[in-house]
Amino acid sequence: MQCLRAIGGVAFGLTLACAPLFAAATPTTAALGTVIAADRAHVGEAGANVGTTVYSGDRVSTDVQGSMQVRAGAARLLLQSASAAIVDDEGAPSAKLVLGTATFSTANAHAFTLYASKAAIRPQTDAPTIGTVTYVSERELFVTARRGGLTVTVEDEVQVIAEGSSFRVLLDPSEAAQGPEGAGSGKHDRDRGGSGGPLAAGRSRFLMLATAMIAAGTAVALYKALESPDRP
Repeated sequence: MQCLRAIGGVAFGLTLACAPLFAAATPTTAALGTVIAADRAHVGEAGANVGTTVYSGDRVSTDVQGSMQVRAGAARLLLQSASAAIVDDEGAPSAKLVLGTATFSTANAHAFTLYASKAAIRPQTDAPTIGTVTYVSERELFVTARRGGLTVTVEDEVQVIAEGSSFRVLLDPSEAAQGPEGAGSGKHDRDRGGSGGPLAAGRSRFLMLATAMIAAGTAVALYKALESPDRP
């Protein structure tokens, strides 16, 4: 009997000793943000509701005619109809847009990064910023600086989009993508919505073609929709 008790005591002691090891090996994921508005929206496969917690690595998406807004620290992310993104936390909240259109607002330059294909879109300054990105394909995006300026980065190349400007961004531009007359120089780009005058060309990693300027009223409306008492 004493032998059995001794064995049991040793086993119990080993269990206690190993418990911290198992606990340390268990992955823990901190909450990235909270859903503050949702209509026909999802976090993963589950329906999203106001108050739903979003974690790093979650896929957030909306149905046709749906919308969703997530607050993450000093930033907000608004997914428009038929859109999807994968949220992440690389020292600061971020998301990768994989479908549709997303609008983000920030209170400082480091509050949020929106990735789309190979591009990273960030606020240019610490001023309140609102940017909209539409994912067309792996090689084409539309980026609009609705409030404040934006930077578009592909590897080591950076271009700036001034407030109120909208650009068609071509990634890995080639002669085929630019058309026979050269990107931004002729009928091909005017037919696609470009106004000519690319910001970068030649051997650049991406090409930006100016499109129509956005209306000031649209920018103000989006800013108010994304604004909160603690900005944003």
